[in-house]
Amino acid sequence: MELIIIEHELSVCKLKDISGIDLTEDFYFIGKTEEELSLVCRTENTPRNTTERNDGWRGFRIQGVLDFSLIGILSELSGILAKNKIGIFAVSTYNTDYILVKKENFNKALEALESAGYKFV
Repeated sequence: MELIIIEHELSVCKLKDISGIDLTEDFYFIGKTEEELSLVCRTENTPRNTTERNDGWRGFRIQGVLDFSLIGILSELSGILAKNKIGIFAVSTYNTDYILVKKENFNKALEALESAGYKFV
């Protein structure tokens, strides 16, 4: 399986509303529940109306479009990283999964996944 590195640093945020999000930018994940409005974005695109934020994330995504019938991909990746004591923040889209790790663990994460047979493109 191939993984694609996201080249920019990311931030995970909480917002009061979406008014500060510039949806013309190329990278945002927005999640809304009855309890919160969360955002993952490039650090330089973090909105001003953020109520909480956690900077310093790097990430990668699974190459291609994943069929919904596929089982255990995210579990396998997160298991490899857990065995190497690397925490994750996972985000799924309709097409694929993204895994974020703190930037100080990023190279260690890449090495662990490469050792397990994953390729980065």
